[in-house]
Amino acid sequence: MQITIHGMVRPDGSLELTGLPALPAGPVEIVIRSAPSRPDSVDWWSFLQRARGELESAGHTFRTKEDIDAEIDELRADAN
Repeated sequence: MQITIHGMVRPDGSLELTGLPALPAGPVEIVIRSAPSRPDSVDWWSFLQRARGELESAGHTFRTKEDIDAEIDELRADAN
């Protein structure tokens, strides 16, 4: 049986877990792997705005409402 639980290594070397492991009592083997730093929680709308801004500044263009409507009209015409 294997689970993944997140935690933090404290300066004194002890481990602080984010929750209780759902395992029966008994011996375990522990592998500690450094996890990427998680940025402070950002609401999803701010994240999407930032991601879109980064894509636009890199030259990516997004479809307009007119582009999408034209594609839907074309698909409907092909279906008839």
